[in-house]
Amino acid sequence: MKFLLCRFLLCVAVATAALAPATAQVMPTVTLPPDTTHKFENPTGVPLVVKQPWYRGKLVKAVAIPAVLIGYGAYTFNGGGFYTNQQANRDIHRAFPTYRTSLDNYLIFAPYAELGLVALSGVESRDDRLNTLLVIGKSELFMLATVFAVKNLTRETRPDGSDNLSFPSGHTAQAFLAASIVHTEFRDKSQWYGIGAYTIATGVGALRMINTKHWQSDVVAGAGFGILAAHVGYLTHRNRWGRKPRILNGTTFTPTWVPGGAGFGMVWRPTQ
Repeated sequence: MKFLLCRFLLCVAVATAALAPATAQVMPTVTLPPDTTHKFENPTGVPLVVKQPWYRGKLVKAVAIPAVLIGYGAYTFNGGGFYTNQQANRDIHRAFPTYRTSLDNYLIFAPYAELGLVALSGVESRDDRLNTLLVIGKSELFMLATVFAVKNLTRETRPDGSDNLSFPSGHTAQAFLAASIVHTEFRDKSQWYGIGAYTIATGVGALRMINTKHWQSDVVAGAGFGILAAHVGYLTHRNRWGRKPRILNGTTFTPTWVPGGAGFGMVWRPTQ
């Protein structure tokens, strides 16, 4: 009997050992909640946010190129510089002695036409249309204020002697402002949109010199003022990019009766 009892206990032990791994595999895993009691501590001492150098800031990037262009225009203003206004004017009219055109008066808005056509073709811009129009409006106001203020301060005579509002070129500033808007709105889709717009703006500056309306300093500085105005428009804009205009949210068209006949009225309920 003792022999049978020992044999029975040995079989039970072997069977339990064989079933133990299988039982361990099917046991559910308990996931402990994360420890958030010390989430604001920084035991390593490494800064959580790495501060960029000052020269990589948005403001520096925005004013770098305009500062170079405006600085060069001021450097060559009134006959200064290693390649003077008079020398540039002489070389231009040697190449184009009799060519004159009014095309520059219309090309200044060509980049805006490109902006509208590209948007209508279905290419998605960086910002919605309302925000883009707001940026354009602010940029235009800044450009006009600065350009005409500098014109009246410098009182430089035009190459053709027509008046004393030569520096900087307002036509060139307008063209480069519009080109900068096009470049900013569509550069994530293709750089060629911006290249085309800047090519048109450069052509406007060249035509202003060919038409004896501006010196080289006027054109170069005008390009700087235009680009600067576009950057200021974007940097000072506080609307959320890509957000639908609030005035359109909750707006419904409902039939209503007016004296003398039926009409349609608009009921506006702004979204909270």
